Amino acid sequence: MAVSVAVPKEIKKGERRVAIIPEVATRLQGLGASLVLQSGVGMSAGHADELFVDAKIYKAGKKVIESADVLLKVLPPTPTEVAAMKKGTICVSFMAPFANDEGIVAMKEQGITSFAMELIPRISRAQSMDALTSQASLAGYKAVLMAASISGKFFPMLTTAAGTIRPSKVLVVGAGVAGLQAIATARRLGAIVEAYDVRSAAREQVESLGARFVDTGVSADGLGGYARELTDEEKTRQQEVLAQRVAASDVVITTAAIPGRPSPRIITKEMVESMHACSVIVDMAAEGGGNCELTQVDEQIEHNGVTVYGPLNVPSMLAIHASEMYAKNLLNFCKLLINEGELSIDWEDQVLTDSCLTHDGEIRFEPARERIEGEKS
Repeated sequence: MAVSVAVPKEIKKGERRVAIIPEVATRLQGLGASLVLQSGVGMSAGHADELFVDAKIYKAGKKVIESADVLLKVLPPTPTEVAAMKKGTICVSFMAPFANDEGIVAMKEQGITSFAMELIPRISRAQSMDALTSQASLAGYKAVLMAASISGKFFPMLTTAAGTIRPSKVLVVGAGVAGLQAIATARRLGAIVEAYDVRSAAREQVESLGARFVDTGVSADGLGGYARELTDEEKTRQQEVLAQRVAASDVVITTAAIPGRPSPRIITKEMVESMHACSVIVDMAAEGGGNCELTQVDEQIEHNGVTVYGPLNVPSMLAIHASEMYAKNLLNFCKLLINEGELSIDWEDQVLTDSCLTHDGEIRFEPARERIEGEKS
């Protein structure tokens, strides 16, 4: 009997992304899998039930979950959803492995094999499965559009009969995937763009996109391309230089987030107060508390004439393409699980071992296990 791949609707209010699109459904069937979907599963991304050819469609999400050998989702399964899974079900989704203790314990006790898309290793072979990257690129793009919409200024320079309009000045803090896409988008809109990252290696990427790299004189390159912790002296130097650039900016986009840790506070209240009235800050690190001291989660506030916006779940605002990219990430991951219609898991595969959260009644991701169960004796 062919392995059953099931996809229920997302139940969290406001989540518009979906884990399946018709193209991916067809390709999963090409792997020999049978599909079980909840009615309306693709509607928020524009895909009606009839577009999913040869899939079983059930109205009740519980029935879909119960039928799954492999369950695909966007957001972590709730304890109620986990309770509906049969023992040994494989669940693949974003899992919030640094915070979702209740869900992780539920999957462990239910005997669920779970794979967290956040834990996909950053290796060449896994690039096609890297959902963090695909969703971050969407977020960086949308952040600039939101800033442009909030701002009372044009982004490009315009020469009109009424005179010349100077281009907006945009500062992007953090030159990871989201930051680089923000740089590219702001440049496409015609803004003058500067960008800052604590990693000196980011300079080349920033400049390749036509932006100016803000050099604070501090290099915080660490192992594996990640940033190390700054010393107090380095933090002071960083703040002095950034304060000047923030004050000169019409728009600031911040993207510095660290999985499992609070977002670093980079933009102080004093920096915000140094900006001219009608400037805009879009803080993409709001989920972790924000890069700006004044950020309020999922709120748009005004302080001293400056608008500070800390949106959540930005990729969901671009549900069509966010779903397409995420569903393809899932498809490529499923190719490691399904062979000619049967489950075939190679536990020697780094992608599978690194991304496994729970399996066979155990928490396999060590930081989560230590947080929940404590240090091994």
